[in-house]
Amino acid sequence: MNATPNILGAYLHVREGGRTDAIPPSESFWQDLAGGAYPQLDQGRLMSAFTFSEPWATWERHPAGEEVVMLLSGTATLVIEQSGSECEVHLDSPGDYVLVPQGAWHTAKTDVATTMLFLTPGKDTEHRPVGSRVG
Repeated sequence: MNATPNILGAYLHVREGGRTDAIPPSESFWQDLAGGAYPQLDQGRLMSAFTFSEPWATWERHPAGEEVVMLLSGTATLVIEQSGSECEVHLDSPGDYVLVPQGAWHTAKTDVATTMLFLTPGKDTEHRPVGSRVG
């Protein structure tokens, strides 16, 4: 019998029209994605989840649409930058979520083991290091 799939070890491509495809995980997935290896992800949404226990080292933004960020366990603060100012959204209970506005830079902070689920529009996603500003 096959093991039950787990979102912590997989990526799901939720395509326009409702079909969902599993994408086999790899150590180089995010690098490959940034390099254009998954052009099919320009349409639809990518569902993923991961656990982290320290602040993210980067900001990101998604010009193609809103991102859903949902807390599964732990606690985190999502920092969203819009119009030159930052707002902090505290996620404290499993199921708490944020709709990150289309094109808004965002990052996350925590100091405890935290697991979050992401439903992301992948097309043209951008990253920049924390501590840098855009003008």
